[in-house]
Amino acid sequence: MFPTIMGTVVIAGIIGYASEKSRFTHNGVIPSIIICVGGAFLFYFVRLMFGIGFGSPGLNAIVSSIGALIIVPTHFRKR
Repeated sequence: MFPTIMGTVVIAGIIGYASEKSRFTHNGVIPSIIICVGGAFLFYFVRLMFGIGFGSPGLNAIVSSIGALIIVPTHFRKR
Protein backbone atom coordinates (compact mmCIF):
# COMPACT_ATOMS: atom_id res chain seq x y z
CA MET A 1 0.00 0.00 0.00
CA PHE A 2 2.79 2.46 0.84
CA PRO A 3 4.66 2.08 -2.49
CA THR A 4 1.37 2.47 -4.35
CA ILE A 5 0.48 5.75 -2.66
CA MET A 6 4.01 7.10 -3.11
CA GLY A 7 3.93 6.19 -6.80
CA THR A 8 0.55 7.88 -7.10
CA VAL A 9 1.95 11.10 -5.63
CA VAL A 10 5.00 11.02 -7.90
CA ILE A 11 2.95 10.38 -11.05
CA ALA A 12 0.46 13.10 -10.10
CA GLY A 13 3.29 15.56 -9.50
CA ILE A 14 4.80 14.79 -12.89
CA ILE A 15 1.43 15.20 -14.61
CA GLY A 16 0.89 18.55 -12.84
CA TYR A 17 4.31 19.83 -13.83
CA ALA A 18 4.01 18.59 -17.41
CA SER A 19 0.55 20.10 -17.84
CA GLU A 20 1.82 23.49 -16.78
CA LYS A 21 4.95 23.36 -18.93
CA SER A 22 2.96 22.25 -21.98
CA ARG A 23 0.48 25.13 -21.41
CA PHE A 24 -2.46 22.76 -20.88
CA THR A 25 -3.25 24.80 -17.77
CA HIS A 26 -2.41 28.33 -16.66
CA ASN A 27 -2.57 27.87 -12.89
CA GLY A 28 1.10 27.96 -12.01
CA VAL A 29 3.35 25.00 -11.34
CA ILE A 30 2.65 24.59 -7.62
CA PRO A 31 -1.17 24.93 -7.85
CA SER A 32 -1.27 22.45 -10.74
CA ILE A 33 0.76 19.93 -8.77
CA ILE A 34 -1.46 20.41 -5.72
CA ILE A 35 -4.62 19.93 -7.81
CA CYS A 36 -3.20 16.75 -9.39
CA VAL A 37 -2.04 15.27 -6.11
CA GLY A 38 -5.40 16.03 -4.50
CA GLY A 39 -7.32 14.38 -7.31
CA ALA A 40 -5.03 11.36 -7.26
CA PHE A 41 -5.42 10.97 -3.48
CA LEU A 42 -9.19 11.22 -3.78
CA PHE A 43 -9.35 8.59 -6.50
CA TYR A 44 -6.88 6.37 -4.64
CA PHE A 45 -9.09 6.31 -1.56
CA VAL A 46 -12.23 5.80 -3.66
CA ARG A 47 -10.54 2.78 -5.17
CA LEU A 48 -9.62 1.45 -1.73
CA MET A 49 -13.14 1.92 -0.36
CA PHE A 50 -15.28 0.89 -3.33
CA GLY A 51 -12.97 -0.98 -5.70
CA ILE A 52 -13.68 1.38 -8.62
CA GLY A 53 -10.72 1.82 -10.94
CA PHE A 54 -9.21 1.55 -14.40
CA GLY A 55 -6.88 -1.36 -13.73
CA SER A 56 -3.34 -0.52 -12.69
CA PRO A 57 -2.59 2.09 -10.00
CA GLY A 58 -0.43 4.06 -12.45
CA LEU A 59 -3.25 4.42 -14.94
CA ASN A 60 -5.58 5.43 -12.12
CA ALA A 61 -3.13 8.16 -11.06
CA ILE A 62 -2.81 9.51 -14.61
CA VAL A 63 -6.54 9.57 -15.31
CA SER A 64 -7.44 11.08 -11.94
CA SER A 65 -4.76 13.79 -12.24
CA ILE A 66 -5.90 14.86 -15.69
CA GLY A 67 -9.52 14.72 -14.54
CA ALA A 68 -8.78 16.94 -11.56
CA LEU A 69 -7.06 19.49 -13.81
CA ILE A 70 -10.07 19.55 -16.12
CA ILE A 71 -12.64 19.78 -13.32
CA VAL A 72 -10.97 22.53 -11.26
CA PRO A 73 -11.45 25.72 -13.31
CA THR A 74 -8.78 27.91 -11.75
CA HIS A 75 -7.56 29.13 -15.14
CA PHE A 76 -10.83 31.00 -15.67
CA ARG A 77 -10.22 33.35 -12.74
CA LYS A 78 -8.93 36.81 -13.51
CA ARG A 79 -5.69 37.78 -11.83
